Amino acid sequence: MIRKISISITLICMLTQKMSAQDKTKDSLQWKSLPDITVVGRNSKSDYQQLPEIVGTTIYAGKKNALIVLENVQGNIANNTMRQVLAKVPGIHVWESDPSGIQIGIAARGLSPNRSWEFNVRQNGYDIAADPFGYPEAYYNPQLQAVQRIEIVRGQGALQYGPQFGGMVNYILKDGNEINKPIEFETQQTIGSNGLLNSYNALGGKRGKLHYYSFFDQRNGEGWRNNSQFYTKSGFGSITYNFTNKFSLRFELMYSHIRSQQAGGLTDMQIIQDAKQSFRNRNWFDITWMTPALILQYEINEHTRWNTKVFGTIGDRNSVGFLQSINIKDSINLATNQFNNRIVNLDKYRNYGIESRIISDYAIGKFKNTIAGGIRLYKGNTDRLADGIGSTGSNYDITIKGTYPKDVSFASSNAAGFIENIFKFSDKLYLIPGIRYEWLEGSAAGRNGLTNNGIAINLQNITRSRSFLLAGVGSEYHVTKATEFYANFSQAYRPIQFANLQAPPTTDVVDPDLKDAKGYNFDIGYRGRVKNYIQFDISGFYLKYNNRVGTITTSGTNYRLITNVGASISQGIESYIEFNPIRAFTNSQTTDVILFSSYAYTNAIYSSDHKDANTKGKKVENAPTDIFRGGISYGYKNFLITAQLSFVSASFSDANNTIAASANGNKGRIPSYSITDLTGSYKFSKMLQLKAGINNLLDKRYFTRRAGGYPGPGALPADGRSLFISIGAKL
Repeated sequence: MIRKISISITLICMLTQKMSAQDKTKDSLQWKSLPDITVVGRNSKSDYQQLPEIVGTTIYAGKKNALIVLENVQGNIANNTMRQVLAKVPGIHVWESDPSGIQIGIAARGLSPNRSWEFNVRQNGYDIAADPFGYPEAYYNPQLQAVQRIEIVRGQGALQYGPQFGGMVNYILKDGNEINKPIEFETQQTIGSNGLLNSYNALGGKRGKLHYYSFFDQRNGEGWRNNSQFYTKSGFGSITYNFTNKFSLRFELMYSHIRSQQAGGLTDMQIIQDAKQSFRNRNWFDITWMTPALILQYEINEHTRWNTKVFGTIGDRNSVGFLQSINIKDSINLATNQFNNRIVNLDKYRNYGIESRIISDYAIGKFKNTIAGGIRLYKGNTDRLADGIGSTGSNYDITIKGTYPKDVSFASSNAAGFIENIFKFSDKLYLIPGIRYEWLEGSAAGRNGLTNNGIAINLQNITRSRSFLLAGVGSEYHVTKATEFYANFSQAYRPIQFANLQAPPTTDVVDPDLKDAKGYNFDIGYRGRVKNYIQFDISGFYLKYNNRVGTITTSGTNYRLITNVGASISQGIESYIEFNPIRAFTNSQTTDVILFSSYAYTNAIYSSDHKDANTKGKKVENAPTDIFRGGISYGYKNFLITAQLSFVSASFSDANNTIAASANGNKGRIPSYSITDLTGSYKFSKMLQLKAGINNLLDKRYFTRRAGGYPGPGALPADGRSLFISIGAKL
């Protein structure tokens, strides 16, 4: 691995030696601090950039990071096609199993993409997952037409954002900050295959000290597979009052409602026969999400800025369906002449928090240094009703007979504080140490089932309270004004999940010494630009994931023990390079050609001291070794067309590394696949643009995951060929 990195770095260093210290690029970011987080990347024509060293009250120096500007992405934004949106971020593994990208599942470095739960997922800088400490699944993700940019920080994000091993993903919504007139209207209308209709409409303006922005987005379609119809509706509104040029207060509210029919999984043979078929027409998923936030920003002086966010998550996740394995037919019961009763599960999430951050510049000798710090308070509550006996109908209906066998309440509390500092030893060498103190508590209580006589089977009342420190250090060495070496070592953790505390007391026991998963990320790499025609980031990583939680059967007992089973190790390479030969060899002002390559090699295995003998030394599940995305863009004046190839190597669906597919499709190898996408756009003017594209141009059949429950069970086919066309205007 080290040899591969050194060869790549040496080649780029040879190019950078020819670069003058005065080189400037018209698309490059300012590598200094930016006071307002809403303007990053707005004036660039590039979709992929490195984040500046400082943005608002956040330090990004010395961290592996990426910034995706959605306005410049040549991909299917209306359908939330993340393999296109994040094509230039190396190593992002994407699950593609929901119609129209409703549920975004991404991961990196051999971690699970399950609803992005190994990332700390945020919107405008605050949490939007179900519960980042006990149930970090991101059921809600913003419609990407409403997103201005996506910020991605790899492992080091744990010091500033809290629990995760994968890093942080932050969706920054459009807020119309650039509007300087009383009213401006934006609209984007999209039609596509399988009945796709998407309408995005936004209204914003500025009058005196008051600024407002709002949008409404609705998307619906029939889905590529049978029985996969869906709709999404989301509305957003924000009002900002600027008391002075340095002090502002904003209130914002996002509301989203999603309902989708779950086509269910298939066996491997059924996918070969017809991947569009479905044997479940009574399964439904319904999500309602609301995220209110109050954001205060204050520039205390030219050296110091302060930001405070008070936020909440009010979410409901409902499902109803026939959940038996796919090789069991959902058919009419001859005894009743009706379908069998479906199962109903309901979750309610009520979470509230506050984060306050401050950043300040100060001098040591002739160099300006920067210190940032912050505190966080958080309270989360999850109420779960499960296994209710639902109706025998086919439509979305969550009424039940009798009572719910499972009625469980989970709670999480958190208080944290961090401090981080940029020490500049010269114009070229920076050192960025940081530390975070974390206190958290999780608990579970309630009824986990009913006996045949209707007697409650209560959960073991469990409360876990603990506190600890996380530490890390990053560094940068600037070879030129536009290229740098960087390295980072940071500790990370993942709290005990609610599911680990919901042990059936008749069969499972929770280890009283159960600990949070802890470990660290290490990055080392070289990144930057060569003049205005090469952009690159090549790095190696090492991820140690200790105290993984699992279930083992203890000898001499008749129960299973939920305990810490051992560690996993992920190591590999993440590389990205973009080359523009037109800029390199000609002075053309009308033509552009961009070649890009994004590649990640990941070797993720369970350690040799793993307690589970069946998984010791084996590959981590859902961890493909190779992920490559590359493409070419050709532009002439206001026309741009992009072809992109995505390749993902084979992976295992379970920790036992089962190769042969099971009869129900739940287990087995996930084959490698390659997908080609084509997207084109034409700008009639600054106010009018047309975009169209073809997803999966060659109509390949493939799947990215196997599921034991929702939205399966079984293997879940990804979409075949589909087309879209979109027109956008600003008035």
